[in-house]
Amino acid sequence: MTDQSRNVYLEDIPLDEARARLETALRQAGRWAALPGEPVALDEALGRITAEPVWAKLSSPHYHAAAMDGYAVRARDTLNATETRPLSLALNEQAYPVNTGDPLPADTNAVIMIEDVQQPAPDRIEIRAPVAPWQHVRMMGEDMVATELVLPVNHRIRPVDIGAMAGSGHDIVSVRRRPSVIIIPTGAELVPAGQTPQPGQIIEYNSLVLQAQVIEAGGTAQVTPIVPDQPEQLRAALAQALRQRPDLVLVLSGSSAGSKDFTASILREMGNLLVHGIAVRPGHPVIMGMAQGTPVIGVPGYPVSAALTGELFIQPLIQHWLGTAPAARPRVQAIMTRKLLSPTGDDDFVRVSVAQVGDRLLATPLNRGAGVITSLVRADGLAHVPRFSEGVDAGQPVEVMLYRSLEAVRRTVLAMGSHDPMLDLLGQHLATRFPGDHLASANVGSLGGLVALRRQEAHLAGIHLLDEETGEYNVSYVQRQLKGVSLHLITFAHREQGFIVAHGNPLGVRSWDDLPRLRYVNRQRGAGTRVLLDYELKRRGISPADIVGYEHEEYTHMAVAAAIAAGSADCGLGVRSAALALGLDFISVGWERYDLAIPAAHLEHSGVQHLIAVLNSAEFQRALGAQPGYDVRETGKVQAEFSL
Repeated sequence: MTDQSRNVYLEDIPLDEARARLETALRQAGRWAALPGEPVALDEALGRITAEPVWAKLSSPHYHAAAMDGYAVRARDTLNATETRPLSLALNEQAYPVNTGDPLPADTNAVIMIEDVQQPAPDRIEIRAPVAPWQHVRMMGEDMVATELVLPVNHRIRPVDIGAMAGSGHDIVSVRRRPSVIIIPTGAELVPAGQTPQPGQIIEYNSLVLQAQVIEAGGTAQVTPIVPDQPEQLRAALAQALRQRPDLVLVLSGSSAGSKDFTASILREMGNLLVHGIAVRPGHPVIMGMAQGTPVIGVPGYPVSAALTGELFIQPLIQHWLGTAPAARPRVQAIMTRKLLSPTGDDDFVRVSVAQVGDRLLATPLNRGAGVITSLVRADGLAHVPRFSEGVDAGQPVEVMLYRSLEAVRRTVLAMGSHDPMLDLLGQHLATRFPGDHLASANVGSLGGLVALRRQEAHLAGIHLLDEETGEYNVSYVQRQLKGVSLHLITFAHREQGFIVAHGNPLGVRSWDDLPRLRYVNRQRGAGTRVLLDYELKRRGISPADIVGYEHEEYTHMAVAAAIAAGSADCGLGVRSAALALGLDFISVGWERYDLAIPAAHLEHSGVQHLIAVLNSAEFQRALGAQPGYDVRETGKVQAEFSL
């Protein structure tokens, strides 16, 4: 019996070699070729892949057909017609009434349009111009001729293709059988989607993501019940899946080197372990093997790693079996807005937001945590940093595979600066009122947002920076940080700042003076909330060194609230909406003005114009004003204009 107490990676092999090992094993098992065909009715064929060429059984049209309403004639009988000497033709002898699509009577070869005809008597017509042979006639086989190729093999069937096949005499078409995939989620901590998890439990959704990826690629997917991470139960589940003779089995989680990760050892026991550990980030602990002639892939448990495994290995394999090339996505060169460090020995795949600012395409890395499912949702593209590269410096180009069209990217409005949860509300109203427009935001703090504007790396910046000398917000910082830049400063909202504490405020937090006795969670340097904290500490003569947790930094109000909800901190400064979202208490310390700084150079951008229109709309202001801790009395107001 193989030791199943702990797995050790076989080797950290390159991406291309991992693919080659799987291909070799599939060839040896006779499982590499495209799947055979199956007959389906035309009304069920949309999106399927042809398994063999489709040849026309009939010509289309299969007779000479009138292309206009009028009269069928012999072209030679019309040669003497002129404007001054009309030619008379006998009905049903020299001219025959026809409607569009009617077969031409025998011995006729042209059609005169009805509007070019006079009828002086019930049995005769007059024409004032001759017609050429085959004028206004759809000749037999004009569209296609019997035995002509209608569709090639390995072609994805479109709506128009269905019409072409039907028109050429077919009602059945042979299409590739859909690859079948069985997905086995594992882990005692997992609960199904829709069930409320308890502490220590996790909603199992990787199977839903991978099932959708399989279907998107053209396969079918069956998800088994969740299997506890016990070797006997996993072995039984894998054996049961193999008995169904699927084309592919996916085992979710259990692929790392932890004490409860048994997939590799069980696959080695039941078949042939090909790969355990690939030089790819994220997705390093991928497993590949063969059991009973069926490929088995062990998928990492973290959502980002699982999704990338689907993109890099599972979808291309399904598309190969269907005889199609991997789905073509646009690839562009974009400028990285922040320095990106990558592990030297791995192919590094980083999800990014992409926007065009001025004449440059910019890529901003999203949160890189392997468990951050929102990075999958928010990503506009996937940047690839090749193996043996140490990363990409800010301002350097990087290749990005886009998830959205380039036109959609160009309609994106990129906001960088201070985090506010209600920017998502603004984005939803923008997308609803102006379909196709998109607001993307990166949380880099208020000062970071002004720096991004100075570097021309964003369309706008959200800021709330308190001037210690005047007590005013934002204006003085814009004057200092963006000297020489023409811009508008437009109010998003007044919002309430305060202390976020545990439910019931068990430590009795009341004021700034309470902070030295608490475990604090801070915002990052350059954030407006951090500026406010430092201002108040200085006013009260409290040293940052006296604040336990002053160096504990988070990048969003929600992250601060999450730290308090998790018990890793007692208190943090943030907006009321973040506290309410997690059921925490909130002690107000006052209101601040949160503005959008928009350079004049971007005011002509259609998305920016639309965003300003939404900001000033009564509908959005009602929605924002209904949120706890927001005041819209100046929302949309231009607070200042700075000109060169």
